[in-house]
Amino acid sequence: MSLDIIPLSGTLGAEIFGLDLQSGLTNAEFDRVHQAFLDHKVIVMRGQKNLQPEAQKAFARRFGTLNIHPYVKGMADHPELLEIIKEKEDKVNFGGGWHTDMSFEETPALGSILHAIEIPPYGGDTLFADQQAAYDALSPGLKETLSRLKAVHSASREYGVHGASAQVRKSMDSSVADDAPEYEHPVVRTHPVTGRKGLYVNPAFTLRFAGWSKRDSKPLLDYLFNHSREERFTCRVRWQAGDVTMWDNRCTWHYALNDYPGHRRHMRRATVNGDKPF
Repeated sequence: MSLDIIPLSGTLGAEIFGLDLQSGLTNAEFDRVHQAFLDHKVIVMRGQKNLQPEAQKAFARRFGTLNIHPYVKGMADHPELLEIIKEKEDKVNFGGGWHTDMSFEETPALGSILHAIEIPPYGGDTLFADQQAAYDALSPGLKETLSRLKAVHSASREYGVHGASAQVRKSMDSSVADDAPEYEHPVVRTHPVTGRKGLYVNPAFTLRFAGWSKRDSKPLLDYLFNHSREERFTCRVRWQAGDVTMWDNRCTWHYALNDYPGHRRHMRRATVNGDKPF
């Protein structure tokens, strides 16, 4: 099988044509996909319209074990898969804000694999931001300061009673994280495979710097958040029905746009467990 890999932007993201995830990948094909994932951080595998839940899980398991979300109920027969659905009458979407999946866990996710089952006639794109490129663009002095810091991550705000992720949606079952734990992760994270350094804070789940108050943390966190989502670090995925997009949660942010009022959007997500940040 011949694979075509086409970059989406000058920073991150690539489209891959010529795959059949339903039938499964040869070792040679998987090696190319895995390398593209490391090189581009976000890969969009076009034309997977017949992908079934078991095949999606089989592909995801080639990267590692699968996560079962602590606050969102998975499919009845496939608890590792989340049905991310925004019905026509829903006002708030899931994932509608810059974030990194599962950074609120002690061992955050390696990557997420999202399959587009039904897309709206317009809108519903996903934005991605490269946190390694954002780190590279910082001044040497700020890099040195950040290298000594850890940040506190928790689901308490996003999955709290007023959080966007815990809001009632017709076709999703989310619970409120009343007692969500807090975990400390380095602000500058080293990728365990490539060795590249990148920022590892995000607006959804990072509460403060370890040892700092929220008030003292806010100015520097706001600066990093604004810097990290600058256009020069981003790419945009325009979904087509059947697409499967995988992104590296160790070095990217993403944002699901909520710009398709009155239309339905149905996605299915597998999340691959990762390792403890260092």
